[in-house]
Amino acid sequence: MSGSKKENLSDSQIDEILENMSDAFKELPRSPILHKPTEVGLFYEDITFPSIDGVPIEGWFIPAEGSDKIIIINHPMGFTRSGLPSHLEPWKSIWQASGNDMEVNFIPDLKILHEAGFNILAYDLRNHGHSGTGNGGLISTGIFESRDVLGSIRYVRERHETKSMRIALFSRCLGADATLYAMKHNPKDFEHIRCLVAVQPLSEEYILTKQLELAHIPKNRIKDLDHKIIMKTSFSIEDRNAGKWAKAVCIPTFIYQVNDDLLTDPADVQGMYDDIPLKDKKLQWIYDTTARWDGYLEFQRRPEPMLKWFDQHM
Repeated sequence: MSGSKKENLSDSQIDEILENMSDAFKELPRSPILHKPTEVGLFYEDITFPSIDGVPIEGWFIPAEGSDKIIIINHPMGFTRSGLPSHLEPWKSIWQASGNDMEVNFIPDLKILHEAGFNILAYDLRNHGHSGTGNGGLISTGIFESRDVLGSIRYVRERHETKSMRIALFSRCLGADATLYAMKHNPKDFEHIRCLVAVQPLSEEYILTKQLELAHIPKNRIKDLDHKIIMKTSFSIEDRNAGKWAKAVCIPTFIYQVNDDLLTDPADVQGMYDDIPLKDKKLQWIYDTTARWDGYLEFQRRPEPMLKWFDQHM
């Protein structure tokens, strides 16, 4: 969300900002898919599969000849499987105040994983990219989107070429929250999933509080924002508390997060990590930046820790 100049805002100005923030959960404008795997020489197949509630999910399948390992990848809120053009309008103005007015292109991630010997399934969550509209277009911070995660796992297990492959998950932000929620409510689907890399999961209260700060709105107005979100989506901010879902994690999990992210609080991710009831887990902090988007670009810059995690568990 865009910030305002540091000044005393009128009640009407604050209300307008809160309306815009809550509208993002009701009907989020879709960003375009601007890049394709062919840009880095990767052959791919356009695929579609149903979420477990029937929403059509669109994605790419990128085969790796001779490999019996596959990574399933999803994306953050507002992004697509190819990334986000936040160096262009209108996204540039939306994210400029938090220092995230840079492009995030996920295609290099696909090349790195493919060269490491992995088949890849990358897909758009519902209400994003080319995937279908579900639940009236509502963004539920992982609740409805968990059905897409489960759909992707079942698709891989049912597809002829992939049904015997070893599976790992690479889930980012909204996609990570959706994965945590799916584990809480459908743990059987995660039997024999080898591991998860979770990129910057979050609990909604933290990012919304930070966005209020950036807009110079008093923190206590979070109650008004909560009311608006409930009226538009029927979910409260507390309903979207992904921190609660971490206690249900049932597969080895590697989390990484920008430590000084202007849009969240490290205590949120630290709490999630602490609550994962497994010994086989890892938390990696990213330093020397305050931009959340640098966390999404971390894999293509320094992929070795994540590749090692996948290799160890697959």
